[in-house]
Amino acid sequence: MRALLLVLALLAAVPAQAACRMALALGLDVSGSVDAREYRFQMDGLADALSDPGVRDTLLQMPQAPVTLAVFEWSGPGVQRLLLDWTDITSDAALEYVVARLRGVGRVEGDPATALGEAKAYGAALLARRSECWRQVLDISGDGKSNSGPRPQQVRPEGITVNGLVIGEVQRDDRGGTPGIGELIAYYRAYVIEGPGAFVETALGFEAYREAMVRKLEKELQAMVIGDAGSVGPSGGGSQ
Repeated sequence: MRALLLVLALLAAVPAQAACRMALALGLDVSGSVDAREYRFQMDGLADALSDPGVRDTLLQMPQAPVTLAVFEWSGPGVQRLLLDWTDITSDAALEYVVARLRGVGRVEGDPATALGEAKAYGAALLARRSECWRQVLDISGDGKSNSGPRPQQVRPEGITVNGLVIGEVQRDDRGGTPGIGELIAYYRAYVIEGPGAFVETALGFEAYREAMVRKLEKELQAMVIGDAGSVGPSGGGSQ
């Protein structure tokens, strides 16, 4: 509470054009391993997570320095679709707009491949448009390893924290098509995530996607409120 009060007290000194505490880009896997039912679990799960009372309250805690959100889906090389362009979450109405947008999204047939490296590059380019924000975070959700395009470890954007949300089952698919969640966690930790405080959240199947997204958002947003208490404003680069 003291940390939050300090942030609020100092916000008046931050130039209006720089008052964005976090730019958060969320990339959702729509490759061939994701069927129509799982697609809806992702879209509705993210919408539900953003509607969660705890997440909502944290998003709206500092309207003078809002979180700004963008959402895209990704699959194979060169196949990314922007679902939500940058939207500052300054009010309930802004958040409700984002939620409604996600619930109304329909699937477009894409590439069956999984190009994690290109997803990272696309997200980094998206975040470059909001470079004035105090912190930039890219979230990549996925249920498999990269099998096309540049390897994810070859794409290393500067000044960005890349977190992961891994979706999988406890055991490896007997047909050899889907790695178990332990294998995916290790893969994401080794090759996908990067930057200060980067972490991997897990969902045991797409049915658990909503709960995993709530945990991930709470961790990211709460860390931002507390972590910037001692270094408010664009100069607080220690959190990046």
